[in-house]
Amino acid sequence: MTGYNYETFSSDEVDFHARGGPEIGAKAPDARVFDTTGEPCQLLDFEGDFLVLEIGSITCPLFQSRRKSMGGLRDVASVVLYVREAHPGADIAAHRTLDHKIASARCLVYEDGETRRVLVDDLDGTAHRAYGGLPNSVFIINRNGCVVFKSDWNDPTATAKALQALRGSRPIRAKSFFRPARPSVAIHTLGRAGKGSVRDFLRSFPNLVWKNLIKRNLRVLLGRPLDVAGDIIC
Repeated sequence: MTGYNYETFSSDEVDFHARGGPEIGAKAPDARVFDTTGEPCQLLDFEGDFLVLEIGSITCPLFQSRRKSMGGLRDVASVVLYVREAHPGADIAAHRTLDHKIASARCLVYEDGETRRVLVDDLDGTAHRAYGGLPNSVFIINRNGCVVFKSDWNDPTATAKALQALRGSRPIRAKSFFRPARPSVAIHTLGRAGKGSVRDFLRSFPNLVWKNLIKRNLRVLLGRPLDVAGDIIC
């Protein structure tokens, strides 16, 4: 299968220059998704003042390396949107059916112990595309359905600081830098995906370092966080 559900990873598959998805202060897209039993539901159906929405998959080393920290966020609605496999291999392959995708999400819950609510995007990645299409982005959405914080790569420390600032009605000063996955997590995650996953990752590694660790982090360092009120109406 080609297109959205690529069978082999290449850095060309992901547009790292496009900061897509809803901008801060804009309406967050809602979408029909599925829980891990296969029941349909709405992505933005949550209780409380804020929703922390993280994009991920079981074959994404970045996502896997951040799960423990993200699971530590307390007293806030927190959801993982399960999307295409970031680094598919022979053992955890690109999704061919919705049932296959839901089964992968169930592995995240029952094998990896994910404690947050996991919602599964449709096979074509409708919600994922609406939120920019990157493998581990994060959004904080308020009860009015507005995006009040976003980062194309999740930095759990910055995300937690942003949430704390929003709760305290303070300006967001946190800068969300790209931080590579711990080597042990990356090796385990890619090895678990099976033959092809490590090879494809290593082929793209220099490009990933240049685009994210260097170019993106420099842009974040020199930029200023965009700040909106936590209770904004959009």
